[in-house]
Amino acid sequence: MNFSAIFSDFKQLTKVGLSLSVVFSSLAGYLLAVDQIHVTTLILLAIGGYLMVGASNAFNQIIEKDTDALMKRTMNRPLPAGRMHVSMAMVVAVSFTILGLAILYSINPKSALFGAISIFLYTSVYTPLKAVTPLAVFVGAIPGAIPFMLGWVAATNDFSIEPGMLFLIQFFWQFPHFWAIAWLQFDEYKKAGFNLMPMGQKNKKAVIQIILYTVCLLIVSVIPVLKLTGNFYIYPATAIILVFLGGVMLFYAIKLYQNQTSKEARQLMLSSVLYITLAQIIYVVDKFLH
Repeated sequence: MNFSAIFSDFKQLTKVGLSLSVVFSSLAGYLLAVDQIHVTTLILLAIGGYLMVGASNAFNQIIEKDTDALMKRTMNRPLPAGRMHVSMAMVVAVSFTILGLAILYSINPKSALFGAISIFLYTSVYTPLKAVTPLAVFVGAIPGAIPFMLGWVAATNDFSIEPGMLFLIQFFWQFPHFWAIAWLQFDEYKKAGFNLMPMGQKNKKAVIQIILYTVCLLIVSVIPVLKLTGNFYIYPATAIILVFLGGVMLFYAIKLYQNQTSKEARQLMLSSVLYITLAQIIYVVDKFLH
């Protein structure tokens, strides 16, 4: 038995890289909410968050096993490649769900509730909707936006304007990020029967949507400078930095509009990853400078 190969398949099934990025968002949200860090809660949030995302990814790959086999990018995943049986993947998905919910509930009930909402929407609504309509992206943006706000909820057991703003920031961010990926994978997605570009087209009209949502992201990212969002507020200098970082995304979105090539789509995708990572770090640093 090759344990290295099994572990590699397990990592692919639960999408370790994506799961860790989600955990990073949750921890950032937690740090924004607390004055004193409780290490136990931080560890439970990281483990519970990882398990919930890992479960969502496993369920997703179970549902999309046949379509994954049609795309070069996904055909070597454990299920379509035949290295793992569906029953084993289901054991992982269900175990992760139960354990993840239990851990989040041990932090507080609202954390478990939002974790449950996230996994339900991702697996039961977003995943099957992908084959039906590009509007699936809007549904998928909801569970995708929960991790950042989940950290705040884990720290406070409260959902109010502060975690609501964190949700909005990550919600609007996902559209330019995901549509850049959908542009790059347009032909591959088409093989599997997916068309996730806005209005189903890979053209300038689609890029106008990308630009609009990037502008919305810029606006919601700096709203906390107005001090209208409760305990979540930022310095003017922080807002300027965020506008600059968002401006990089906007620059590549405009370049994509002008040239409509994969090069600009890839640059937009990479700049969006850089933006959300740095923005969350900047928010936390700003908070501890107050």
